Amino acid sequence: MLRDPARRRIIKILGNQGKIGFKELKHELGLGVGTVYYHLDMLSDFLTQDKHRKYMLNDRGRLLHKLLKEGSLPPGLEIGEAFSHRLGGWLFLSHVFAKTVRLWIFLPVAVAVLVLGAFGSALARLEPVFFFYFSSNRSFEGMVLISLFYWIGLFLLADATIYVLFRRRGGDLQLFACLGLSALPLALFPYVYMMIPAEVSWISRYVLLVLQVWTLLLVSSAFSFGEGLRLDRSIVVSLIVLYLNIALLMLQGRLS
Repeated sequence: MLRDPARRRIIKILGNQGKIGFKELKHELGLGVGTVYYHLDMLSDFLTQDKHRKYMLNDRGRLLHKLLKEGSLPPGLEIGEAFSHRLGGWLFLSHVFAKTVRLWIFLPVAVAVLVLGAFGSALARLEPVFFFYFSSNRSFEGMVLISLFYWIGLFLLADATIYVLFRRRGGDLQLFACLGLSALPLALFPYVYMMIPAEVSWISRYVLLVLQVWTLLLVSSAFSFGEGLRLDRSIVVSLIVLYLNIALLMLQGRLS
């Protein structure tokens, strides 16, 4: 929990100021709505809110602040931080998602990733259905539109599911930017598919499986940073979306 410097800053700010509102805390940290909610969620055992919904430390939080102020950190904290950040950086692109608060940069990049995947699908004659691809005879324009439709649908479905389950609002643009970035592995698959020789076309199934798993991890990370959910809750939402995707394909007769 203490491996992230932003969470240590929150403890320090609350310890020094006593209590603070969400907007003021967001301004102090310089992070996006979803990212701040995420860190507050991770620190929930050490925080409480007053009747005006301002955040402050509880008894455990005040003890933690005292330990941090005295420099009484666990000996392996810095080593653990380096390892976890490297692993998270590769699997969850956590360092990238943490910067999506800069919407003027990452919204265009997210749209570019979705367009890249849409055009790749059309060129490879592969129709995407969320996490899966199927051969299709649709027109080029139809393939592009349906690819974009599914990812916009994923955004709307995830936003609604997160609200129903966790009553989390705000950060919609950041969530869209994060989901667009999380689409990168599957956006690249059609281009990999076209490069694989027909004699060994079976390889594409295993490539797709790896990219599906990676995308599922990235989508979970997108929910964490876009809507401020802990990763365990984000994975639950991702699995709900995946199960709905499979159910839709079974209803369409594409999976037996």
